[in-house]
Amino acid sequence: MRDLSYSKFFYVLAVLLCSLAGSNSLFAQGGNLHEQSKIYQAPIDPQVKEKLAVWGDQKFGMLIHWGVYAVPGIIESWQICSEPWLERPEGISYNDYKKWYWNLSSVFNPVNFDPDQWAEAAADAGMKYVVFTTKHHDGFNMFDTQQTDYKITNGPFKNHPKANVAKYVFEAFRKKDFMIGAYFSKPDWHSQDFWWDKYATPDRNVNYDIRKYPEKWKSFQDFTFNQISELMHDYGSIDILWLDGGWVRPRETVTDEVRAWGAPIPEFSQEIDMPRIAKMAREAQPGIIFADRTVHGPYENYQTPERSIPETKLDHPWETNMTLGNNWGYVPNDNFKTSAKVIHSLIEVVAKGGNMLLGVGPQPDGLLPPDAIPILTEIGDWLDTNGEAIYGTHAIDNYHSEATYFTANDKNTFAITLLTEGEAVPNTVSWEGNPPKKGSSLKLVSTGKKLNYTIKDNVVTVRLPASVRNAAKAALAFSYKSE
Repeated sequence: MRDLSYSKFFYVLAVLLCSLAGSNSLFAQGGNLHEQSKIYQAPIDPQVKEKLAVWGDQKFGMLIHWGVYAVPGIIESWQICSEPWLERPEGISYNDYKKWYWNLSSVFNPVNFDPDQWAEAAADAGMKYVVFTTKHHDGFNMFDTQQTDYKITNGPFKNHPKANVAKYVFEAFRKKDFMIGAYFSKPDWHSQDFWWDKYATPDRNVNYDIRKYPEKWKSFQDFTFNQISELMHDYGSIDILWLDGGWVRPRETVTDEVRAWGAPIPEFSQEIDMPRIAKMAREAQPGIIFADRTVHGPYENYQTPERSIPETKLDHPWETNMTLGNNWGYVPNDNFKTSAKVIHSLIEVVAKGGNMLLGVGPQPDGLLPPDAIPILTEIGDWLDTNGEAIYGTHAIDNYHSEATYFTANDKNTFAITLLTEGEAVPNTVSWEGNPPKKGSSLKLVSTGKKLNYTIKDNVVTVRLPASVRNAAKAALAFSYKSE
């Protein structure tokens, strides 16, 4: 470190953790949220459409943010961005803070890195696909890119047999038959072709005028192309290219809706040449799904509302991404959601026609937070017995009635009633609409047990025996033939 000694490093780290302990969730919900566009353009490539349909049946995945930000346990990347909604510790200048942050790569040494543990926990949770952060906005690469030295294979972890982290994460999840997604940040704040030291870095955008320095921007385009090419050619089968940093986009896609989201927008286009990237990627990985977040058009094959669930059912592909705790990456003493809360969100998402991607951040040592494991297991226990009402289903028009959500497949309609945490399960549950076909049976999905029900004025009431009430957790799913 040029200006920060290691003693000062640890001092700053202590101050940092203390100052952020109670406020990190506010940072995580600030100006970095990716909104959902009202515009959707369906893909036309038959292989993409086929893979998108398979992905849509998976319903539940894991999003893994992991990088140098795990060392101090702070919000991923964003504190090196100088925007008004962000704060940093007192007593250190912005430039010194950035130097300190960049140097976290010299102490990031996850000696207990165990991707098989991650994959096992995700499978136990009932997840079916994974999206792993190969590079976040800070530019630190979790794969052995040949385009920069700012990477996990160039620090204290370089001699570890699994130093090329992304390779082993993808392999571990493939062994569990997961669809594989590569998260990649389009902005790169470590790159001199994006944040050039010649100028200040006032916000998230490129910090020089591309119109004045077109050759510099072309260099960044080539850098981005080459990195994505490495991921497409050297890391096995990839199903999803999940592109973050939606403010890096063609100027012509900046609509009034995009402006209303509030992120700073330059007067020039930050086009990374997606047509060139897409052509290369689909030659290497036929049918790969692109999620070019918030950039409506041919490269946003599904939408990704962040930390939110759309108000109504959507008829095109989408995915809510939310966190298990308050943060995407690892933060000490994070407040994890209960398994019931996650299950309730998953049910609502699926009933409205979407998938859910749940963020879990590994610790700096390379293991998942121990408090997260039992929550994931409880989610999986519910899905083990109720998954028929979730996986491979589709949304129906009348998808909601008070505490009950509906899904369907080619054979059955499913009514899934959310149970209130901490309250006794009632003797009966009711919903309006979607009644069973006259004379047909209604079964509890988890056991196959037939239950008695009545229909009056289009309201279905199901009687719950004591055995059902005593065993019920999070939600009750019912299966029947509908009218």
